[in-house]
Amino acid sequence: MKFILGRKIGMTRVFDDEGRSFAVTKIAALPCVVSQIKDKEKDKYKAVQVSAYKGETSPNKGGSAKKIVKVAEFKETSVKKYKAGDEVTTKQFKKDETVTVEGTGKGKGFAGTIKRHDFARGPMSHGSKNKRQPGSIGGGYPERVVLGRKMPGRLGGVTVTVKNLRVVDVDDQFILVAGSIPGANKSIVKVYGKGEKAEEIVDHAAEEERLAQEKMMEADKEAKEEKKEVTSEVQPSEEAGEKTE
Repeated sequence: MKFILGRKIGMTRVFDDEGRSFAVTKIAALPCVVSQIKDKEKDKYKAVQVSAYKGETSPNKGGSAKKIVKVAEFKETSVKKYKAGDEVTTKQFKKDETVTVEGTGKGKGFAGTIKRHDFARGPMSHGSKNKRQPGSIGGGYPERVVLGRKMPGRLGGVTVTVKNLRVVDVDDQFILVAGSIPGANKSIVKVYGKGEKAEEIVDHAAEEERLAQEKMMEADKEAKEEKKEVTSEVQPSEEAGEKTE
């Protein structure tokens, strides 16, 4: 398992060697140190606890141990290879790997059913009194609101996990992942993965355009061949008519 804590910087756009454009999210790696090892005998589960520190250096390099900004756990089956005090860096991640990013989504406050659950509004004319109301929330039986009923309430501000994000580029300080990740800018996210290779990116639009061009070229070639056959059949008959006269 590869893992690190980072701070979301924002989104940008990069180009690959073939000139294709990709929307990526820039994550700044925080100075992280393994602070505790959870084992099955003592804690009933296996995990590695990582502490992220404020600043550019970790406590191992003279940083202050009091400025902890985030503590997170990563589930790991083989915890024997880790020990408290080990530094966690971006060197473990490689380009074109898949990672999972976990963060807290943006909080949107109190929201109604239309915004929160994609409900449809009622008619806006002919005396309708049900414009943005949620409608009935119960029936004659069981004479109460059923647990789990979709109703207005708090929207956002929950933990969101996005899987199978491709690492576009990585260096000592930053990680670029394809696509968007949860959370607002400057929020702290968890980045982890098993080092699995990402699937090869296929530009479907370019591939469809190439196939269409090949089909058009084949059609033009067939049309030219048919035209040649017709002209070759017509010329001998005309010569034969001239000789008869």
